[in-house]
Amino acid sequence: MTLNKQLAEQYKSPSQKIRIMTEKWVGQEIFCPSCGAYVSKYENNRPVADFYCPVCSEDFELKSKEGMLGNKITNGAYNTLIERLKDSRNPNLFLLGYDFQSYKISNFLVIPKHFFVPEIIEKRKPLSQTARRAGWIGCNIVLQKIPKAGRIFYIQDKQVIPKVSVLKNWQKTVFLRKEQATTERTWIIDIMNCLDTLGKKDFVLSDVYFFEEALKQRHPRNRHIKDKIRQQLQVLRDNGFLEFSSRGKYRLV
Repeated sequence: MTLNKQLAEQYKSPSQKIRIMTEKWVGQEIFCPSCGAYVSKYENNRPVADFYCPVCSEDFELKSKEGMLGNKITNGAYNTLIERLKDSRNPNLFLLGYDFQSYKISNFLVIPKHFFVPEIIEKRKPLSQTARRAGWIGCNIVLQKIPKAGRIFYIQDKQVIPKVSVLKNWQKTVFLRKEQATTERTWIIDIMNCLDTLGKKDFVLSDVYFFEEALKQRHPRNRHIKDKIRQQLQVLRDNGFLEFSSRGKYRLV
């Protein structure tokens, strides 16, 4: 997968060149992870979203980064993004990693909007008083706080993922959109991260209880952590994310 550098020959700014090339590539190559239809580009200067699905109306914002995607993606104003998380129209996020010398795309993935909770947004330090926008506070999206199930690859380490797998992986977590309360989605995402840390398909309840102290620090007002763990495992089971293999034993689907 290679960007078409001829599209941007008339531009001088490297950021402009990349924007033109990456937007054109996404518009030609990328399908909606929800329904499989190819995405379309919004008109220029539209706030928030860059692409949309003409069939199911999913919106997508595109962020591109040279080299490895790393653990953090720079975003805009902290307060603006936190407010956006409360809006059901907040777009899903496309992330594109590229090599500027070869114009090769190394990684492309989508993060569904239902994984965007305040805990994955990192506030940056305010700009200094000598800066043009003195006091402005930006933010980062911390990728390592998003479960693996919330990072759906189309291209991973230059390897193309089959379309059927992308669509299947998207559907596995759509149930999170039913959780209107951010705190409940945060709990489910926390448990998903615990399961990622375990790193095994089959596990027992005591394996997840191991994270009790860490979860207590994240949710200091909750005095019944073990009860909450069991409740969230039940939610994941009811939505087909995992299954009970026997009493106290679980298996990721």
